[in-house]
Amino acid sequence: MDGATHTSDRRAGIGKPAISANGSIHLNSRIVIDDEFLSCRSSVRRFRRGEVIAGAGVLVDTFARVYSGVVSASTMLPDGREFIVEIIPKSGLIGELEVLRRQTLSLEYRAGSNCELHFFEGRLLRDMYASDPCFREKVFSRALARISELELRIIANAASSLQSRLASTLLRLSAVYGKDAANSGDELIISQNDLAATLPASREKVNQCLRRLRESKIIDGGQGKIRILNRKALEACANGAVSVK
Repeated sequence: MDGATHTSDRRAGIGKPAISANGSIHLNSRIVIDDEFLSCRSSVRRFRRGEVIAGAGVLVDTFARVYSGVVSASTMLPDGREFIVEIIPKSGLIGELEVLRRQTLSLEYRAGSNCELHFFEGRLLRDMYASDPCFREKVFSRALARISELELRIIANAASSLQSRLASTLLRLSAVYGKDAANSGDELIISQNDLAATLPASREKVNQCLRRLRESKIIDGGQGKIRILNRKALEACANGAVSVK
């Protein structure tokens, strides 16, 4: 995985992703890595916002933990548009399934903000997978949960208006950013291009929806930042109960 602006070695662990109180697992929940890796040596790399961390089609034998910031995982649609499949928050993992399967990366990973990643050797993950049945079960259940949520997003996108999809996306990103103790989740740092690619939709139409939400005092911000002012109203938009004109 290339594109690092700084590299060093340090010993670091991989944190466990949060699970909501009702037991649901979100798409950005990644494989749980237990305390066995706390003493393993990692390579620390820092990336600036927009830098490519790893390209699709690359065969790697390392996986990484997001120590700070966020990372976007994207692919290209048949019509040439970028589709951001997932935004990975602090403590999320990158490349773990590909390392286990010894496959090339299927997505391109890019720094969604200035971020720091800790990289680990793939053999550590494979050894644990081979020797620990409980860990294998965790890997399987997390993978199914991520696939299930992605399917639900695709179905919801097909049946919802752009305004509803945008509101749902802002709420989902709020939960992602809220995983960082330094962020309440009310302020999202994301460019309009990336927001349009996350939906996916044209930037022009997304800008129109954002303008209506700003005029209704539901959100505020600019220059790559969006601040949620009225969460209840945004939730009503996401559910289709309110349409902002």
